[in-house]
Amino acid sequence: VASSGRRHRGAGLQPAAYALAVPCSSRVVEIQSQMSERAVELLGLPEDRPCLLLDVGCGSGLSGDYISNEGHYWIGMDISPAMLDVAVEREVEGDLLLADVGHGIPFRPGMFDGCISISAVQWLCNADKKSHNPPKRLYQFFSTLYTALARGSRAVLQLYPENSEQLELITAQAMRAGFTGGMVVDYPNSAKAKKFFLCLFVGASGTLPKGLGTECADGEEIRQAKFTNERTRFRNAKGKSVKKSRDWILEKKERRRRQGK
Repeated sequence: VASSGRRHRGAGLQPAAYALAVPCSSRVVEIQSQMSERAVELLGLPEDRPCLLLDVGCGSGLSGDYISNEGHYWIGMDISPAMLDVAVEREVEGDLLLADVGHGIPFRPGMFDGCISISAVQWLCNADKKSHNPPKRLYQFFSTLYTALARGSRAVLQLYPENSEQLELITAQAMRAGFTGGMVVDYPNSAKAKKFFLCLFVGASGTLPKGLGTECADGEEIRQAKFTNERTRFRNAKGKSVKKSRDWILEKKERRRRQGK
């Protein structure tokens, strides 16, 4: 279904984009990278093997870059040909598919070990055409996503809801499709740093992760921040090379050789 990273497939789709605009500043890239890192962290992936992830609204592949750097494989879907063209020009390591996720996720059952989406799902609440029915499109997306994910896996969808009604609509359709889970809110007391992550479980219900920057009694916030810092140091201690360094480039080339590219 998906093409190689040098081209993408799909036709007859509306022009609205499901991703951030083409990155025009280092600040945009930094924010996208931070949200991608947080989304992958919330997936709770196993550390002893590479996983295959779905990136919904992949855009120019910024989230995919982080996934690749973590040693995982990915397939990206987006409705915007222009954004996918940028991803192709950037020579991202993932495969790309031009598609409207409101029509569903066209992959076989249990194919993916997880799914992330950055700033995309809220666009399904819009009726860009007369034929668009937001609740039906959301249900089609979530029900087919549920099928495409392996049992025990997660989907983490970062979004910017316009209001509480939109948030309720998205959550209700996800639960109707069979997901369990809920909303993880990072820095809820900050107007600028506040981020919503819809964390969904496939199969057995898991423990919902706690949001960053939440006020807790008995110093729980401090312990959580300390745990996060220790995990960061542990990841650095694993010997991963600094991005864009000579070793990082050689490792990337070796990964692509193994993928047959």
